[in-house]
Amino acid sequence: QVQVVESGGGLVQPGGSLRLSCVVSVSIGSWRTMGWYRQAPGKQRELVAGISAGDVSTIYVDSVTGRFTISRDNDKKMMYLQMNDLKPDDTAVYYCNTRSPPYFSWGQGTQVTVSS
Repeated sequence: QVQVVESGGGLVQPGGSLRLSCVVSVSIGSWRTMGWYRQAPGKQRELVAGISAGDVSTIYVDSVTGRFTISRDNDKKMMYLQMNDLKPDDTAVYYCNTRSPPYFSWGQGTQVTVSS
C-alpha cells in the first residue's frame, strides 16, 4: 500500500509563511499529476494546488493564487507547498495526493492554523 506522509504544518500568525512537505513511498515520476488538498472544519476537501505531468504547468484555487507555490522533487519522491502571506481562512488540514483517480491512500495530513 502506498504511504503518504505530510509534514511542516503548525501555528502561524496572519501574514506568516510555512513550507509543507510530503513524501510518497512510490515514484511520483513526472508522468503523475499531483496536488495539494486541504480540508477545513465542516467543509469538504478541496484541491488548492496542482502540478501537471512533466511539471509543465501549475494550477491554484483563486484564493491562494499568488501566495502558494507547488513544487516537487521526483527523485526524492517529495512534494512541497510554499505558503506565504497566510490568512485565517487557510486554516485546515493539508494533504498531498494525485490530482485524479486512482488516488493514493490518504495520509494523516498536516494541520495548518493561522491565528493571531
